Amino acid sequence: MTCTLRHVVVTGASTGIGRATAVRLAAAGWHVYAGVRALADAPVAETITPLLMDVTNAEQIGDSVETVAGHVGVAGLNALVDNAGIGVAVPMELVPLESLRWQLEVNVVGQVAVTQAFLPLLRQARGRLVIIGSIGDRFTPPFGGPLASSKAAIASIADAFRQELAPWGIDVVLLEPASIHTEAIDKLRRDSKSAVEEFSAAGKELYGETYLGMVSAALKRERGGSPPDVVARKVQTALTARRPRARYLVGKDAQVLANLVRFVPTSTLDALRRRIFHLPQPGSMVAASAREGASR
Repeated sequence: MTCTLRHVVVTGASTGIGRATAVRLAAAGWHVYAGVRALADAPVAETITPLLMDVTNAEQIGDSVETVAGHVGVAGLNALVDNAGIGVAVPMELVPLESLRWQLEVNVVGQVAVTQAFLPLLRQARGRLVIIGSIGDRFTPPFGGPLASSKAAIASIADAFRQELAPWGIDVVLLEPASIHTEAIDKLRRDSKSAVEEFSAAGKELYGETYLGMVSAALKRERGGSPPDVVARKVQTALTARRPRARYLVGKDAQVLANLVRFVPTSTLDALRRRIFHLPQPGSMVAASAREGASR
């Protein structure tokens, strides 16, 4: 290999945090392999090489590893940024099981599959692994159970990788973003309307109004969130710090939310979430359910 640049693979690089990370690292002198599901969506720069890589597609992952290995040779891969992910936000009582499985397949199994595949190259370079999680691994909002559960799982997996890879000098870093303004906000608005249309009549009666109210409140907060480059800058820090932390909180409200979970009693925290997301008070729906049951 004649290329003297540092080499990094970034998954989910077509939009949002992944795209911002790829662009920032390329500008900082890295050769970036940008994993995307459609090559036309890849960011463009002289030192960005697109990789067609759906993290749930074993063949594409294998082809991507071969491409990177063919370029880096015995020098290996300096860094992997596991970022690709999707978000499913619906009531746990109503979430289609196939949607829950897909949420976990992409955000958890897919990230592990990519990491396993690239680890031999990381080990050659004594590289670094950065995993993009979420403050949702600590602070689960109402109707955010599917997404938050995947982030809690990947946080545990990051802890395991950090301990298991330490003997080879591979640092593992988890980033926990909160309130980041990306294209996912508009997607949440569209997906929430589609989700309610797919609720059964009983499901709409139980959750329809409350769910859409939560989405409205969440969208308002996220639109005032930090830009994706805030996370990209923290990724750069995690990749270049001499001794990186195991975890970095990043983005608007991240530290506040972490402190709330750490210091505020669960009952108080639940009351706060009810107020923020305009949820009904505990027990307030009991009478309505009783009347509905009696009328059947």
